[in-house]
Amino acid sequence: MEEVAGRKELEAHWVRVCDRLRKEIGDKAFKTWFGEVELGKLETGKLRLYAPTRFVRDWVARHYGDRVLAYWQAVNTTVASVEVNLVPPPAPRRANDIIAMPPVPTSPQNYQSSALPRLGPAIGRGSEDAFQGPEARYTFANFVVGKPNEFAYAAARNIAEQDRPLPERNPLYIFGGVGLGKTHLMHAIWHAIRERDPKTRVLYLTAESFVNRFIQALRTKNTGQFKELFRNVDVLMVDDVQFICGKEASQDEFFFTFNSLVEQNKQIVLSSEKPPSELQDIEERMRSRLGSGLVADIHSSTYELRLSILQTKAENARVPVPVAVLEFLAHKISTNIRELEGALNRVVAHGQLIGREITVEMAQDVLHDLLRQADRKVTVDEIQQRVAAHYNIKLAEMSSPRRARSVARPRQVAMYLAKQLTTLSLPQIGKRFGNRDHTTVMHAVRKIEELKISDLSIAEDVELLKRQLQG
Repeated sequence: MEEVAGRKELEAHWVRVCDRLRKEIGDKAFKTWFGEVELGKLETGKLRLYAPTRFVRDWVARHYGDRVLAYWQAVNTTVASVEVNLVPPPAPRRANDIIAMPPVPTSPQNYQSSALPRLGPAIGRGSEDAFQGPEARYTFANFVVGKPNEFAYAAARNIAEQDRPLPERNPLYIFGGVGLGKTHLMHAIWHAIRERDPKTRVLYLTAESFVNRFIQALRTKNTGQFKELFRNVDVLMVDDVQFICGKEASQDEFFFTFNSLVEQNKQIVLSSEKPPSELQDIEERMRSRLGSGLVADIHSSTYELRLSILQTKAENARVPVPVAVLEFLAHKISTNIRELEGALNRVVAHGQLIGREITVEMAQDVLHDLLRQADRKVTVDEIQQRVAAHYNIKLAEMSSPRRARSVARPRQVAMYLAKQLTTLSLPQIGKRFGNRDHTTVMHAVRKIEELKISDLSIAEDVELLKRQLQG
């Protein structure tokens, strides 16, 4: 009973600490960073908190650690330190436990099997490749979550955990640039659904494969079996759906398949490089269908997310890579996650095969081709033009004496970026912003650095503008 009472008291203290944090940093920031942080145990003066991802753990510890400790000590004097840990992951699955999609006879009486039938011999040899299970390494457990992808991740998890699709979330349409994690999430949904219920009939393929199979079915006059396959699944997952655009017959068949599955209350999951509204050469009825459910986008990665991904990859590979090298890669390789992981692989492989110590200098040497474009010089004029366009203000406002926040904040962002991306001195930067004093530039830099911590929108704006200017 004493243990139960002690736990209740600890939970009451946690509520008070959270109230203090919410008042100080605001509801939005609190929900983002502490919404899923869990209270652990208090043992010998050490209090443990648990974060859902490495990204959240590192951010909370780095930016809020001192305040969390101070608030705890204000309500409980026995707390000497606060430690933020990662929620322990589930035990890894053995390779032979990973569910694949084995072949089964195509006869109707066998169609109730948990596996999907392959198209008949008339479709041609090798056609079964598109129906093999997605890659085992792409699961929710090893998907690194950060601000740019947290909504898409949450939407994907929600779909994977639903017994029946919710009409307002069907289809789930995930879009984003190349190499940002769309396919990883698609594979993760497949694995989660099959693990939850192996009898669920899940079909995953690319839109290109859908088109090629439909064309082959037309040639062999086997469209009946094609329709039977695609319209009798529980979950249809189509990657890179933009490939269907401009292909009228395939688009019509996909539309009818889509309608048939929705009417049967079956789940559809799609991915694309663009939102439905920006797809070209597509019928309006199809565009409407694609956007009729839940549309989730994946933004370009932030520095913090890229660093977290690199840390996770290095940890999983059990390769000791210095933090300075990871930070260097996260800063320099900002185009997409796939290229970022490839850069780390190149550095690690070079170190292992040549026997050379992994350092920042070594990474610069190995990745000189990737870094060449990132290192191009950025001018103050480019910065001012990009920032003015981003905030929808006149370029002349960068040098004007106006102090309204709608103008002053973008101007401070531009000064901050000028300090970060150019070699100009503070007085030189001030001169380019209406002959302002160097102390004004110093104040702008400090202000933006503070806002990047407390205001997520500013942090995202700065990171986006920096990537655009460097790219």
